Amino acid sequence: MRWHLKEKFETPDGCVRWASFGAGNPVVLLHGSPFSSYIWREIAPALALTRRVYVWDLLGFGASDKREGQDVGLAAQGRLFARLLEHWRTVDRWGASRPGVVAHDVGGAVALRALLIEGAQYRDLTLVDAVGGGAWGTGYFKLIRENAHIFEQLPDYAHESLVASHLRRATHTGYRPGVLDAYLAPWRGVEGQAAFYRQYRQFAQRQTDELEPLLGTVAVPTRLIWGREDRLLPEEFGEFLHERIPHAELIRVEGAGHTIQEDAPAELLAHLATGFGAVPTPTAPRTPAPR
Repeated sequence: MRWHLKEKFETPDGCVRWASFGAGNPVVLLHGSPFSSYIWREIAPALALTRRVYVWDLLGFGASDKREGQDVGLAAQGRLFARLLEHWRTVDRWGASRPGVVAHDVGGAVALRALLIEGAQYRDLTLVDAVGGGAWGTGYFKLIRENAHIFEQLPDYAHESLVASHLRRATHTGYRPGVLDAYLAPWRGVEGQAAFYRQYRQFAQRQTDELEPLLGTVAVPTRLIWGREDRLLPEEFGEFLHERIPHAELIRVEGAGHTIQEDAPAELLAHLATGFGAVPTPTAPRTPAPR
């Protein structure tokens, strides 16, 4: 499906692209790395039947600006998200309404920093296979972060193979035709390759370590949704957050990896469309896509 973010939000570090759909109580969908708002392409239109849905590409990701010298770290993205929320509150006249926030992967750290450090206000929070604490910046991530200056020099075919292999590891069932290519597109070319390794240089473990003492102060209803087959952020990361965020609900999704949006979109939507604490009717796992 065609995915286009037509709106712009200007920042000192470049333009952030965003879009909104539907009407009703606001809900914001945050993506992670190395994804973009494209990951919400099936979820957003369905939620927009009853909600005002906002999506955006993090600075340095997707259709948003990518350039040398940008601050694309988690702290900067958290500050930016808090500013975006105020912008949307003004232009769409939310009044006293507070948005629901749904965040995936490092989008979780961005949402938590905006809430706990930047003073943003949410109606509720859903973290989907999300970074929020613990030693997440290890292995592949640590290797690239510590050697970004080397990886930046890879020939384009080797760089693309590296990104593609990481993206394939994120799914349990496999991507449908055209989806992997859509995820790869923003990271191609000189600008895209530089942006890919820039995020690794700037995503620091300390930016979530700062959150850990504050997780016990999360006061909004919180739901954790985790794929049983997540190989990037296994279930113990969900359990880590579940133990620390008061009254958080932990939901495990069978037959789904890190990208529940791809592996089990109907089940994810069923959870997002119901109230907190409600248990939707289970759905059958989707047949794996041809690889």
